[in-house]
Parts: sequence; C-alpha cells; structure tokens
Amino acid sequence: MSEATGEWVIAEIQVAPSPPGTDDNPHAYVEAAIAVLQDSGLHCEVGALGTTLEGEADAVWDTLRAAHEAMLIAGANGGLSHVKIASVQRTMDSLTEKFR
Repeated sequence: MSEATGEWVIAEIQVAPSPPGTDDNPHAYVEAAIAVLQDSGLHCEVGALGTTLEGEADAVWDTLRAAHEAMLIAGANGGLSHVKIASVQRTMDSLTEKFR
C-alpha cells in the first residue's frame, strides 16, 4: 500500500441491473459496471458475486458511483448496487494472502 493522503478503504460492489443485459449478452449491464472498475486505476478483483477494490476513500466512492451509473448508461432500466465499505489500514492482499 502506498502512502495515502486520505482515508484508505476496501470496498465491494455487486450491481443488480434490471434487466441484467440484452438478448445477445445477458450480462451486458453488469459487464459495463465491471469495465469502469477495471479501468479506474484502482486495485480490484472481480469475483463471482461482486468486485472488490481498494484505494483512497474519495477515489473509491467516485468509482463506485461511476460503476452504478455505467449499468444505467449501458441500457438497464434500473438497478441496485450493493456496497460494503471497510475503513482499514490493510490491503486486500494482506487480508487474503494466507488463503491463496
């Protein structure tokens, strides 16, 4: 973890768009949100039921909002984003390395 100038957080987001995608790509709107997370420059890991990311709080919050908005811009009629935030002085890797 680099020296942060602000609060460091780990977050997890699961987007649940309605509908989840298109006939051609049933997960299109979820994938739009994931693309925003992956392009954010923050460390993130896509999981089966959500994506975990970490960084300075302001950058993480901005990215979470952008991911939620991306599923709507991609064409979802609506949707929910389930978010967990942990204010910690740890990294994702430090919390999971023992299990890998």
